[in-house]
Amino acid sequence: MSLSPDVRRRVLLLALVCAQFVAMLDSSILNVALPSMSQELALTRTGSAWILNAYFLTFGGFLLVAGRAADLFGRRRMFLLGSSLLVGSSALASLATNEAVVIAARMIQGLGAAALTPAALSLLLLTFPGEQKARAMSAWGAASALGGAAGVSVGGVMVTAFGWQSVFIITGAVALANLVVAARLTPPDAVGSQRSFDVAGAVTVTGAALAIVFGVLSAPETGLVSLEVLGSAGVAVALVVVFIIVERRAVDPVVPLDLFRSATVSAGVAVNLLGGAARVACFFLVALYLQQGLGYSPVLAGAAMLPTSITGFAVTVILLPRLVTRWGATRTMITGLILVAGSHLWLARGPVAGSYLLDVLPALLLAAIGVALSFTPTTLVITSGVPASRSGITSGIASGSAQLGGAIGIAVFSAVHVAAQNATGDATPGIDAIAQSQGFSARPSWLRRPRRRLPRRSL
Repeated sequence: MSLSPDVRRRVLLLALVCAQFVAMLDSSILNVALPSMSQELALTRTGSAWILNAYFLTFGGFLLVAGRAADLFGRRRMFLLGSSLLVGSSALASLATNEAVVIAARMIQGLGAAALTPAALSLLLLTFPGEQKARAMSAWGAASALGGAAGVSVGGVMVTAFGWQSVFIITGAVALANLVVAARLTPPDAVGSQRSFDVAGAVTVTGAALAIVFGVLSAPETGLVSLEVLGSAGVAVALVVVFIIVERRAVDPVVPLDLFRSATVSAGVAVNLLGGAARVACFFLVALYLQQGLGYSPVLAGAAMLPTSITGFAVTVILLPRLVTRWGATRTMITGLILVAGSHLWLARGPVAGSYLLDVLPALLLAAIGVALSFTPTTLVITSGVPASRSGITSGIASGSAQLGGAIGIAVFSAVHVAAQNATGDATPGIDAIAQSQGFSARPSWLRRPRRRLPRRSL
């Protein structure tokens, strides 16, 4: 039974959106599964940290190369490859009997997500032109927000009911469904002229990205002034210099530097880095404040953050397409960033032990609306005016800059927070739970201080 073109496009959109949902889900779904995994697999402290961090390392490190590979070798091929890697790595992780296998599987999961995300976004941009693009991108943004927010709750339910292996099984099942749908509904990749793959450029840019991500992930564990962080920064700078030299000489560069001659692309990437840092850091700081300032338990703090997910999802689905159509992506993006900045200012004015309803909830709602209005439009700004033949690498640049910005935001704001705590001599109750929720499992050595119990308050 053949499907009508309209039904085929809707089913394909669902598969592309589900791919982004799974990529974001995998970034947080393991947080609540780690205690169970630790007992059964006898995880070490370092192993626990890298079960979470291995995914971010390969996901962030390979986004640029995967985006270029989608342009050269075909977006459909890269989508199918990424889905296959997610299916295989999820099965491997669910059968693991030690931490080394789980870490290896998580690295492959990140690699699969890196291959999948820019290919899916590129297919979406090419399949849905004009006004349909705004609606499709709003669904993409909603999947991103929902995937990251749902990870903890979905993971908790799955672990409680079926064990920690189930969090990997659900990822593999969704990826397998995406694989089947994409194999049937995505058009074959166009056969073009044979083009060489810039191996030297791919190695240097991936090495630089891996060094940056590794340094950012290491900062909360070792401190900003450490061999890991400073060494990673030095390696990243050296590789970036080599990369620029290589790309200027390459016949078919992996990242065409002329893309950044466009003021729109360059400004969009800068905004995505800074906006990503502000967006992620805002929710990080609120979660920290709820537990440290207001004395909430982790469960109560999670409930207090729930309005963010609901509001962000509603705005992305209902309001965002209309605003992008009426105002354009740039004005919508600027409006969203202003709202995110307003949420930071609202939090800055709050007292140490303030009121959730007066000092926290308004900032959360401002941030949720601001993120919804800035995340997807920033991607639209970056990809606008870029030829279809380069949509893959542009999608990779957009996704990579957002991921990197978020990671840098957590690291920088964590360092500022720790410096303030050290200066005042105050204790830091609840920091372990916050670090866990952001992908860091162990209390850094420079945070090990006696805890001062704070009274817990109800909502």
